[in-house]
Amino acid sequence: MLHWVFGYGSLIYKVDFPYLARQPAHILGWERRFWQGSHDHRGTPEAPGRVVTLVEVAGQRCDGVAYCISESVFEHLDHREKNGYRRVDTPMTLADRREVTATVYIADERNHAFLGPETLYEIAQHIDRSHGPSGSNREYLLTLAESLREMGVHDQHVFDLEALLFDNA
Repeated sequence: MLHWVFGYGSLIYKVDFPYLARQPAHILGWERRFWQGSHDHRGTPEAPGRVVTLVEVAGQRCDGVAYCISESVFEHLDHREKNGYRRVDTPMTLADRREVTATVYIADERNHAFLGPETLYEIAQHIDRSHGPSGSNREYLLTLAESLREMGVHDQHVFDLEALLFDNA
């Protein structure tokens, strides 16, 4: 059986799984936020980094990338997104205008690694000092910002954090 998965963070640029189709897509009612702790990729259990999750906000649009995958790929993605993320199915619009149901990995306040909101300055400071087995948290943010620009996507939260990192460099 084939499934659609929506990527809005590192799944945009770190594609370490097989897929049958890939195209830009968006979902409605969600926005990207650096509110999830990362104990296993961009931080450690003692000093978690910050990675993106989605927050429900009526009227918002989140752009990302859709992947058509086989059922077996979920084993890899479930392991990759294991630190507090859960699967949620949501309507998604593909770049070719088809409406499909997509699985998206979301981490909310009910998980052990959720860090929640802080000021942009505090989030940027946190990101700037964090590092984990997958590399620096700074690299994660900068690569995401670059990837969104390449897609022609404007994300104020991501770009404001990026600007703060450069102000502190």
